[in-house]
Amino acid sequence: MGYPVGQVAGFAGVTVRTLHHYDEIGLLAPSGRSHAGHRRYSDADLDRLQQILFYRELGFPLDEVAALLDDPEADPRAHLRRQHELLTARIERLQKMAAAVEHAMEARKMGINLTPEEKFEVFGDKDPEAHAEEAERRWGGTEAYAESQRRAARYTKDDWKRMQAEVASWGERYDALMEAGEPPTGERAMDMAEEHRQHITKWFYECSYETHQGLAGMYVSDERFKEFYDSMRPGLAEHLRDAIGANAARHSQGA
Repeated sequence: MGYPVGQVAGFAGVTVRTLHHYDEIGLLAPSGRSHAGHRRYSDADLDRLQQILFYRELGFPLDEVAALLDDPEADPRAHLRRQHELLTARIERLQKMAAAVEHAMEARKMGINLTPEEKFEVFGDKDPEAHAEEAERRWGGTEAYAESQRRAARYTKDDWKRMQAEVASWGERYDALMEAGEPPTGERAMDMAEEHRQHITKWFYECSYETHQGLAGMYVSDERFKEFYDSMRPGLAEHLRDAIGANAARHSQGA
């Protein structure tokens, strides 16, 4: 007997009118009719409808969907493989977009200024002025941003060299700490995390423990920061993030 059009519409989450349209344009003609002339869809029709909806979800126009499905040399399994590849690629793009939005939301919530960090030569051949513009768009309204801008405006070339030398020294010592097997919750690791926090306060703006933890998350989630820290030693970004968290907890317990 087959499935009536209303039931198929319910299965697929489309309207009866949509199914009528697919029939009218020859995209999905039901295999049978009832004695009263009503449409009846077979299991094979439902398989074709599934393929149509997959391609429509991927943005294919109806005429292209028809051409793909009516290709006599096409293998139904090939359609599924292709759709899987396209959907997987879309999921990856959407996941990256979602991560970027979460990153922006977290940073805005924390009121964090990234500009001073971005002034370091940690982004390869990228233009540091472009990063400064990006940071201003993100954090320009925060007090931390204003404070870091005031301080940075006073720094000389020698100041920046001293700052970078401190970072290099810190990185070498953190590398040695990890080489020795120190866990992020170890005293030495937490001390290094505290030194990191004080470095930010010294050169840029008052970095609270809460703000430091917000930054720590970005050291892992933001590819540029992760690349910078992992260039000192693979896995350092994650280790530092956890050490910063442990240091903040230690301070909270001692307060």
